[in-house]
Amino acid sequence: MKILDLGEDLRGNAYPGRGIVIGKTPDNTKAVAAYFIMGRSANSRNRVFVEEGEGIRTQAFDPAKLEDPSLIIYAPVRVLGNKTIVTNGDQTDTIYEGMDRQLTFEQSLRSREFEPDGPNYTPRISGIMHIEHGVYNYAMSILKSSNGNPDGCSRYTFAYHNPQAGEGHFIHTYMHDGNPLPSFEGEPKLVRIPDSIEALTGLLWDNLNEDNKVSLFVRYIHIETGTYETRIVNKNQ
Repeated sequence: MKILDLGEDLRGNAYPGRGIVIGKTPDNTKAVAAYFIMGRSANSRNRVFVEEGEGIRTQAFDPAKLEDPSLIIYAPVRVLGNKTIVTNGDQTDTIYEGMDRQLTFEQSLRSREFEPDGPNYTPRISGIMHIEHGVYNYAMSILKSSNGNPDGCSRYTFAYHNPQAGEGHFIHTYMHDGNPLPSFEGEPKLVRIPDSIEALTGLLWDNLNEDNKVSLFVRYIHIETGTYETRIVNKNQ
């Protein structure tokens, strides 16, 4: 698979929707996760990321303008022991609760499907990072309608054992802008991961479409110690 320049890929797409990047730094010492949200409607754009425990939550920037919270207010990132969960919806809680009961990542998601927001039927994208005794693995998942037909749900899981230094994978909800929005297709994209959290934060935020970007979360986790750094950027300040 050809390795892509993440910034270039984002610049060429006005509306990838919500996106997850997971990978490893070039020096082989840090696990990396990033999650961004975009919005076309006023309700979707009226959001910020805030820290909650070891994870984050979305909340309304202006509560008075909040319309339907059901698909836009959730915890995108939660931590369960040595596992970090990143998703684009309340399936974060489903994975957390399932894995806490010794279910696998894939098993935990079997009770869920794409979002009920026809005609888009937004895919649910999820990632899980596992760090133990200096060993790091991750997996990504997408649950989407059957080629736009809500009568069927297609479920895909991609697992990455001992990921290569300086590489990561990028999955997002939509192929591009449109009406209805076309769901992501194929494997997660292979992308380069920068050394520093500042570099990745800038690379993502600066190349997301200016009109549609809303919020960004980036975390670098030291594989040996489990300590981490986090950056949050909100368009609404």
